[in-house]
Amino acid sequence: MSLQKIALSTLWQLASQVTMAALSILTVKFVAMGLSKELAGDYNSAYGFLQLFGILADFGLYAVAVREVSRAGDRRKEVLGALLILRTIILLLSLGSAIVIVWLVPMWRGTLLPIGVTIAAFVPFFTLLAGIIRTVFQVEYRMHCVFIAEVAQRILTASAIGVFIFLGVRNSDNPHIYEAFLGIGGAGALLLLVLSLLFARRSLPLFPRWDSALLKRITLAAAPFGLAYLCMALYRQFDVTLIALLRPDFELQNAYYGFVQRMADMGYLIPTFLLNSVLPLLSERHERGEATESLLGKTLFTILILGSISLLFSILWARPLVALLTTNAYLSTPTQSGSDSVLRLIGFSMFFNGFILYGFYVLLTRRQWKRLVTILLFGGCLSLASNLILIPQDGFMGAATTSVIVHTALGFLLLAEGLRAMPVAFSWSDTMRWIGFTAPLALFLSFGAPLLTSDLKTIVGLGAATLLMGILAWILGLDRGILRGMRGENLV
Repeated sequence: MSLQKIALSTLWQLASQVTMAALSILTVKFVAMGLSKELAGDYNSAYGFLQLFGILADFGLYAVAVREVSRAGDRRKEVLGALLILRTIILLLSLGSAIVIVWLVPMWRGTLLPIGVTIAAFVPFFTLLAGIIRTVFQVEYRMHCVFIAEVAQRILTASAIGVFIFLGVRNSDNPHIYEAFLGIGGAGALLLLVLSLLFARRSLPLFPRWDSALLKRITLAAAPFGLAYLCMALYRQFDVTLIALLRPDFELQNAYYGFVQRMADMGYLIPTFLLNSVLPLLSERHERGEATESLLGKTLFTILILGSISLLFSILWARPLVALLTTNAYLSTPTQSGSDSVLRLIGFSMFFNGFILYGFYVLLTRRQWKRLVTILLFGGCLSLASNLILIPQDGFMGAATTSVIVHTALGFLLLAEGLRAMPVAFSWSDTMRWIGFTAPLALFLSFGAPLLTSDLKTIVGLGAATLLMGILAWILGLDRGILRGMRGENLV
């Protein structure tokens, strides 16, 4: 397995996420501009409700698929065909249940949430089907195909919603505009699936294949991942739905809260893609009995850097970022907390999420899934209990507080378990590099925050901050250190 391919795969994924994040900023901005707060809350509630069922539909198949396809050799077609069958069945059951439930909940009758969920369900359906095809590109290190497909999806979504804004749609309370925005999301996800199929056909034509024995084996292999992802969904995604269940003013509550959650989802994904790139190499070295300390040490170091970036921007630039991503109507006032107040709290969740994912992947590599599920189930129960107490009295700020409590607890627990399960080479020089990176960045963001008085100045500030991070990474040799760690070399 080529180190250059791993690095290039990770870079393509990061490039995809950066580009998609930029396009998502436009999409979120357009939605916030185009819809009234009430309809924006319905929009966020629909996607928030589907998050739980989308994670159930994933069932951990992607993580298993990468491992199974990489091992399959000449039987890749059969394995992928079985995965397509299994993914489709689970999708229909999970998303079908979501649609039935949302139409049956009494307090949501007469609201726009049921029709919103029904339309929005096409997004996870097409996206998760494309996710199985993505394993072909992950294993063959052709992540540029994923980059093209994902960016095309976001371009379609952002530009189509942007047409409404260009035509003068502002703060609309028209339900047909709300439905159109949700439908555009489904069209973008369909484009992602079609492009993924076209790219995959060049190297590995895909056809659904029914193989009972193979389906059973994959299902059993995916079950631990599925249980773990279910527990993660309970503490990470269920809060939007709980707000919709516990607050009669849930449209307004989720208008403020939902947009920040979508920002947080971007922060949650970046360490996930990093670990997806490292997982095949980690599993291979572990099974051959080779040393993994340097690889894990550099992975943990990278997660620490990424988490620090998310935390610093969330705390120090919360107000200008929310103004850039939404509108000034979502900012805090002297009498009302806003989305920027949520972002300052959720920054801590994004920071600790990296440690959660690190422990998650290490424990699954060691097949210690019972311990992992137990810890994540504790997190889910803690989240549910805290939200039931805090949401009725504090609304979205109660949900944000719960998120910090749960992510902090799970971050410490799973990091400790991960370090116990597999040793890590984390040197003193790594600590100094982290300080050398985060301290100047924190100073820059602190002194720059008062200057960001408009969207244009915020965009310029983000460009300057990105340039600073690139310079710091080059000076401190972060990229070279990470690559040497993946090779397994000792670092001074």
